[in-house]
Amino acid sequence: MKITVVGAGAVGASCAEYIAIKNFASEVVLVDIKENFAEGKAMDLMQTATLNGFDTKITGSTNDYSKTANSDVAVITSGIPRKPGMSREELIGINAGIVKTVSENLIKHSPNVILIIVSNPMDTMTYLAHQVTGLPKNRIIGMGGALDSARFKYRLSEALECSALDIDGMVIGGHSDKGMLPLTRLATRNSVRVSEFITEERLQKVLEDTKVGGATLTSMLGTSAWYAPGAAVSSLVHSIACDQYKMFPCSAMLNGEYGLNDLCIGVPVILGKNGIERIVEIDLNDAEKEKLNDSAEGVRATNALLD
Repeated sequence: MKITVVGAGAVGASCAEYIAIKNFASEVVLVDIKENFAEGKAMDLMQTATLNGFDTKITGSTNDYSKTANSDVAVITSGIPRKPGMSREELIGINAGIVKTVSENLIKHSPNVILIIVSNPMDTMTYLAHQVTGLPKNRIIGMGGALDSARFKYRLSEALECSALDIDGMVIGGHSDKGMLPLTRLATRNSVRVSEFITEERLQKVLEDTKVGGATLTSMLGTSAWYAPGAAVSSLVHSIACDQYKMFPCSAMLNGEYGLNDLCIGVPVILGKNGIERIVEIDLNDAEKEKLNDSAEGVRATNALLD
């Protein structure tokens, strides 16, 4: 199993590290436009192999996509990161050009590749990848919901003062501060609704903290987060590479599901060797449906900026 990660910055390097440590890939190729940057990150990571006990080969390339040939999965993290005060949508001008070029280069050398999009604004960049490549909809996946859900579960565990491993919860909708929809009604602690443990007021605070999870970290770090995004990507890649059929909320192209069409937005999907094996339609109440539709309109507005 060969995995390519485009963009060797903090997020890309974290993706490569977590994928390598899980030891399910034979090779990870890091690609970056900066001279020797990917090669240096790859060498640094390879020098942890004996310490972390993995056999995955990590190589780097300065913009030479021939080295990515025959990749099974490719992750696109390249683009400018958020700065404090910026929305994800403000990144569209520069990042759209980058994602378009990267997608075309990847498909040229790996026509059967499955793409995972991390670059922001993520739902719109996922939609752009569909337009540029013409790949089947199961082979282009936006990472956002998996990350947002991890942040949601962290906030719930914080509120309940319990292990995050006790928590099950999901965030759907657009990967934006206003667009994401944490499904507080369905969140559980070991199969018991979290509303049995905390007040509605505290649950609302969890929801709001989750929605600004990325912005909170950007204000603290001065740039976008990288550990959790890298871990989220590695989980998606792992499920695909090992045909695990795990369910994650991811940005997927919808053609009638949830009453939405010609739109990439976060919904539950099953990930296996073919990428998105199926989209899972869960029963939402009227309020949740309304919020998802509002989120979809926000994504459409951002998509319109591509024209």
